Amino acid sequence: MNFDFSDDQKSLKDQARKFLTDKAGAKVTRRILDDASLSYDEGLWRAVAELGWLGAAIPEEYGGLGLGRLELCVIAEELGRAVAPIPFSSTVYFFAEALLLAGNEAQKTALLPKVASGEAIGCFAIAEGPGAPKADALQTRFDNGVLNGAKIPVTDGDCATHAVVVAREGGGVSLVLVDLNQPSVTRTTLKTLDPTRGHAKLEFANVKGERLGRAGEGWPLAETVLDRAAVLIAFEQVGGSQACLEMATEYAKGRYAFSRPIGSFQAIKHKLADMYVAIEVARSNAYYGAWALSTEAAELPFAAAAARAAASDAFYMCAKENIQTHGGMGFTWDVDCHLFFRRAKLLAVQAGSPMVWKEKLVRRLEQRNAA
Repeated sequence: MNFDFSDDQKSLKDQARKFLTDKAGAKVTRRILDDASLSYDEGLWRAVAELGWLGAAIPEEYGGLGLGRLELCVIAEELGRAVAPIPFSSTVYFFAEALLLAGNEAQKTALLPKVASGEAIGCFAIAEGPGAPKADALQTRFDNGVLNGAKIPVTDGDCATHAVVVAREGGGVSLVLVDLNQPSVTRTTLKTLDPTRGHAKLEFANVKGERLGRAGEGWPLAETVLDRAAVLIAFEQVGGSQACLEMATEYAKGRYAFSRPIGSFQAIKHKLADMYVAIEVARSNAYYGAWALSTEAAELPFAAAAARAAASDAFYMCAKENIQTHGGMGFTWDVDCHLFFRRAKLLAVQAGSPMVWKEKLVRRLEQRNAA
């Protein structure tokens, strides 16, 4: 059985890498870091939209390319490698997936073409503070078409035009589609370790919203959205991990100590070897997740959790060891190591920490084995 990408998908990967090498990279990311008034790079966002990446998995009848989620996985890996400072994951992995999963025809027709064109930026608001969100602990409410409550933190909530909010309705939980340009929506920008991916607190005071899907069925839908997004985020983490390994390897070959490249020392060799092994474990789990995602297989909940846990561990380890390989230079602002470390720490907690996903994997396996 061949789990590798097709020739066309590999061609897309090569083209994406060339484009992002030219249009993104450290210079673009640093520009967002240096300017506190910017939350993402608008030029890169427009360019990505023109390439059709935002609509890669959106059907053609809604303005997308209709390629599929395997192509989206390929793009996600390259975006992670480039540490791209754009709200791609919030808009595509979460918001668009929620619309495709639970939206009615009118909602899809109204918003998906705007997502594909880059006109709409989406976010997914589920957290209400520290800890993993739980259905019975949600305080945000949706009653009679009106939303009240607060969500914190919301990734890309500072720049999003629309949100899918997980809220209580009656005795259950529902997904609510909200236009964030309403005056009764209050945004408070949050400071995080990685300012190249904006975060905000969203407060809703009698905000009008539309339900996605049926009333009371929002929590299973939210879990499905999180599982789908987990696979795509895992590919971003794999891409970032690979970039860290290549960066560390290149430095180890060119940095001399005691008249020898530091890459010839056993301690550095072991670091690079450990990074390689962690990446390959994460990549294999991500590929399994990609298969489950693209085929809508029953194994998706298990594959998503495994991919998320392995990729989070790999990216953090590779980002940390990349700094260590660079030695004293690795801790400085001038070297790009910190860009990947920031993103590794941020992605590790987006949509749930590695511990949350490991617990999900164990719980889901126990439930399956008990059935």
